[in-house]
Amino acid sequence: MNINVNPQQAEKAASLLASMSNPHRLRVLCELHGAELTVGELQERIGISQSNLSQQLAKLREAQLVKTRRDSQKIFYTLASDEVVQVIHVLHELFCRDAG
Repeated sequence: MNINVNPQQAEKAASLLASMSNPHRLRVLCELHGAELTVGELQERIGISQSNLSQQLAKLREAQLVKTRRDSQKIFYTLASDEVVQVIHVLHELFCRDAG
């Protein structure tokens, strides 16, 4: 395995990981793995206040880790890129597979 990483790629990886480094944001990303959910559905699954969830979603949108789709009055959230999907998948395999 070649572990040499150019500075731009290292910066991109560090930024991605920094954006995920909050437990609430990480839980949002995990819930969105393979799903498209509304704010209400995310709030129900994660169990944090709507204002806190909105703050976390704003940070995830700013970091381009999630994207949105509006359908009438509802806004649906999904993971924004294959990179995010792959990182969340690896984290799930490492930390959640045996959690049931």
